[in-house]
Amino acid sequence: MGDQHSTAAATERAAAVTVPEAAGAVGAATGTVRTPGRAAALAPVGLVVGGALSVQFGASIAVLLMPRAGALGVVSLRLAVAALVMVVVCRPRLCGHSRADWGTVLAFGCAMGGMNTLFYQAADRIPLGAAVTLEVLGPLALSVIASRRLVNVVWAGLALGGVVLLGGGGFDRLDPVGAAFALGAGVMWATYIVFSARTGRRFPQADGLAMAMVVATVLTLPLGILESGSKLFVPSTLGLGAAVALLSSVLPYTLEFMALRRLPAPTFAILMSLEPAIAAMAGFLVLGQALATTDALAIALVIGASMGAVRGQVRRGAARAGRGRGGKANARV
Repeated sequence: MGDQHSTAAATERAAAVTVPEAAGAVGAATGTVRTPGRAAALAPVGLVVGGALSVQFGASIAVLLMPRAGALGVVSLRLAVAALVMVVVCRPRLCGHSRADWGTVLAFGCAMGGMNTLFYQAADRIPLGAAVTLEVLGPLALSVIASRRLVNVVWAGLALGGVVLLGGGGFDRLDPVGAAFALGAGVMWATYIVFSARTGRRFPQADGLAMAMVVATVLTLPLGILESGSKLFVPSTLGLGAAVALLSSVLPYTLEFMALRRLPAPTFAILMSLEPAIAAMAGFLVLGQALATTDALAIALVIGASMGAVRGQVRRGAARAGRGRGGKANARV
């Protein structure tokens, strides 16, 4: 997640939570002044958590699919099916966009394709929990670089401590190539966050997301075909690939895309620290990977950091709602 650092303040302002005027009016009429602001602030947080749950359980299924289709094959299947679904559902309009619009969606698609390709190369070489733990360092770094709030640095530091603890101090024993792929995926993930927010502001609904998925598919599908060939078209493989696409691409990317329209990028990045905890849970339920006591403590630290970020987001959303209602009242007077 270069030039994105120089526009961090603009990203934060433009992606901030927007409280609908109608909600403020209802709150004023019923006397529940703080509820609408809190509900509006919590809504994008729920979208992020739902997307994280979906993507990690999808990743667990993808790990089971890799022996059949290979890492690159899984990536290409996932993105191709997801792109097809999104294009059919969204029917994005191709006319009337500026060169800057197309540049943004192209960068978004490249980040998406790079993130997926590098992550699955990592998951093919190192355990899923370790891969996600290293990958999440990208969003954590973004939250510190992009935010001008000291409290976000504190929450990011706490989450980083949990991430390192979840690694169990054993990263030095991992396949160095796999670890490098995971760190590269983290860089792409941070870039994805930045350009997802920019795409959401330039394109209506999910049009930009659908176009970006097509770009990612064009980049990755040739690699998958070269690696796996006809194995990609076995019916059972196609079925599992479709499940991975829905769980790890269509649903989570749509939820995150919606959340980033209303959530500051630094707060979103801190919430991404939930991913290792969710990955550990998915690994336990789907892959039978047990949690140690140290893992449970690490997960508690990560969740605590995310709750702190969410609490700050809710307070800022409620405060903005209060200021908006006060301004309207003064205008009426």
